[in-house]
Amino acid sequence: MSASEGSLARNDRLLRASGAIALASLLLVVADYLHPFGPKLILWLPSSAGMIVVFLAFLRTARTPSLPEPTRRFWRQLTYAVGFVGAGTTAKAIDVLTADDPRGPQTGTIMLACCGAAVLCIVYALYRLPLGGRTSGEMLRVVLDAGTLMLAAAVFVWHFVTRDALSSGDRTAVYVSLFVTVIALLAVFAVSRFVLASHLLVDNRALRLIALAMVVGSVGPLFRGPFEAVDPYLFPDLASTPIVCFLAAFAAARQRGAELGPRRGAVVPRRRSFSLTPYVAVAAVDGLLVAVTIGRGTEETIVIAAAVLITALVVLRQLTAFHDNSRLLERLDHGAKHDALTQLPNRVLFHARLQRALTTPGDRPVAVALIDLDDFKEVNDTLGHEVGDLLLVAVARRLADCLRAGDTIARLGGDEFVVVLDDADPAAADLAAERMMNALRQPVYADGHELPIRASIGIADGRTGDESSLLLRHADIAMYAAKKLPGTACLHYDASMAANGTDHAHFGAELREAISDGQLFLLYQPIVSLDDGRIMGSEALVRWAHPTRGTCAPDTFIPVAERTGLIVPLGRWVMRTAFAQLASWIEEHGDAAPGVLNVNVSARDLREAGFADGVAELLDEFGLAADRIVLEITETMALEPGQSITTLHRLRALGVRVSLDDFGTGHSTLTLLHDCPIDEIKLDRSFTQAQVDGRPPVSAAVIHLAQALGLHPVAEGVETAEQAEQLLALGYIAAQGYYFARPMPAERFGELLREAGSLMPAPAWQAA
Repeated sequence: MSASEGSLARNDRLLRASGAIALASLLLVVADYLHPFGPKLILWLPSSAGMIVVFLAFLRTARTPSLPEPTRRFWRQLTYAVGFVGAGTTAKAIDVLTADDPRGPQTGTIMLACCGAAVLCIVYALYRLPLGGRTSGEMLRVVLDAGTLMLAAAVFVWHFVTRDALSSGDRTAVYVSLFVTVIALLAVFAVSRFVLASHLLVDNRALRLIALAMVVGSVGPLFRGPFEAVDPYLFPDLASTPIVCFLAAFAAARQRGAELGPRRGAVVPRRRSFSLTPYVAVAAVDGLLVAVTIGRGTEETIVIAAAVLITALVVLRQLTAFHDNSRLLERLDHGAKHDALTQLPNRVLFHARLQRALTTPGDRPVAVALIDLDDFKEVNDTLGHEVGDLLLVAVARRLADCLRAGDTIARLGGDEFVVVLDDADPAAADLAAERMMNALRQPVYADGHELPIRASIGIADGRTGDESSLLLRHADIAMYAAKKLPGTACLHYDASMAANGTDHAHFGAELREAISDGQLFLLYQPIVSLDDGRIMGSEALVRWAHPTRGTCAPDTFIPVAERTGLIVPLGRWVMRTAFAQLASWIEEHGDAAPGVLNVNVSARDLREAGFADGVAELLDEFGLAADRIVLEITETMALEPGQSITTLHRLRALGVRVSLDDFGTGHSTLTLLHDCPIDEIKLDRSFTQAQVDGRPPVSAAVIHLAQALGLHPVAEGVETAEQAEQLLALGYIAAQGYYFARPMPAERFGELLREAGSLMPAPAWQAA
């Protein structure tokens, strides 16, 4: 019993009374078993008193105003069941005390009717509770587990009750036994189904206490024989019923003190993919099998013992496999919801946490803080990605250390972080921002470099019930406003920011002009063969030659293009320009031209009904074979139902290949790889550059998946010879990254094609 449960037992009078009654009944039954005494009415009083106490405990729980209505209804229906059981227990006591010979089951019509009504009330109450969001596979496992428990219970009921009734030849006893068996099995199936399923409307520990109470109540009468041999008036129910009442009262007290749903800031654990309960049922039946065969022939005993031992070994083997699978699932689940570099929650988990904070019952403030590192691009360009990664890890650690336990910090991508400040008004958000700014004022030392940090923080103040997308947009606007202030700065969003055009409206207008005025240009990064360094293909990457800001990377203007709807004309320009360049290379260089050209497309492109037709027209216009074009999509796009999937199928019908970009950083699942119409997966740079720590690298698992599913794997972000050698050893054929070549203008790429050489750098000793 935990400390909280012990405190609960001390502070609940009904629970203390139920415990005292259970202890008294146990002492009375033991005393009568050792030395029968009278009057026998004394033995039955604790059972009736226990029923009254648990009835009051259930009624109190059903009237607790802080509980949701479905929960109160559940306990109200259980109160009715307790009333029926109490009436049945009283009827049985009268039958036993007034009978000339109390031997036998002593199950009168009134008792059977009351207990049957009680079981039906319990079953109805359980079935009225929703199971929550579960897949068909999860529901099938729950039903199978419950069925296993029901069959195990049937074996015990047959051995201890039904078998004796059939052998007695008393048809009434047989019918009564069958009725009790059916009712008991129905109750076992219903309770186990819901105990194994678990849900939020009823406290899970309370539900398990109820299940335990029903098990104790069902098992108790099975031991009638030993008690009857000592005293015909002594029933095992006299001890088990008050214990059942105590467990039920404990469950009611647990429910009154429970906090339904996940606590604020708590991590919701992943559901275990298996339950130990069915294996316990198998062990119990095996134990019964061994018990009933003791004293029989040697050959029969050996065969049964061997069968039980084999069953135990198989169960142990399954449990070992389940344990290993659970650890693997935990790693995959963590990888799908956390950033591979910083180990912070990623965009997926962030949105889930923010949505939970905004939808939790109650009216309280919720703030969102968006943090952007202002000089991160310069660090990457001048010192390399490895130093940039070290900077990101250090910043992530500092930000995480200065937040409350209930807050969530996530990395959205690149140099952008976001924090959910639950139950934080503007003053509390200011304190959190001050802690973050203080943490970032000290420089980071990475790979021998002292790196000062300059960050901009935008805060959006909201309340429960607000839209998450609106809070993020407001935080984004405030963050860009903070960028105009010197040094590390923080601003709260206000309406004047949007009115003054800080929400990138002006930037969007400039982007519209850039598309029409020729300010955009493409760079091309080679995709090379890891075996000999020859060029296999190229990826087209868009840049913006801004008249005042200089060259802008895609992450600075693609979000604006998506918000303003300019992503569609931007995508058309990129595709037309890239297709024209590939046609020019083929005409000039022939077989030496890139075998494929990779072009990134947006989610909005895929949702356009005429997108596939537009691609087909461009292929015809430039005379390109469809299989030389690879369109790169993200995992989020691959999961979008409807028009996006239809467009992907139409593109593949044309012969265009589809690549899943940044594989492993989003919703990567085996189902996605199997069902999504893709031809290629591009391993994200975070896995390419991951340090080997004794475990098989993720890149090894991805290559095996790709080979099994017939997909072409490409590794991104290769920056060192060691990474290239490891990928080649694992079986990767193609890769791209700064180790081979940086993105370059088309003219420089053409020179590489004319040279027709290897892009694999020479070893250091050979270069010397």
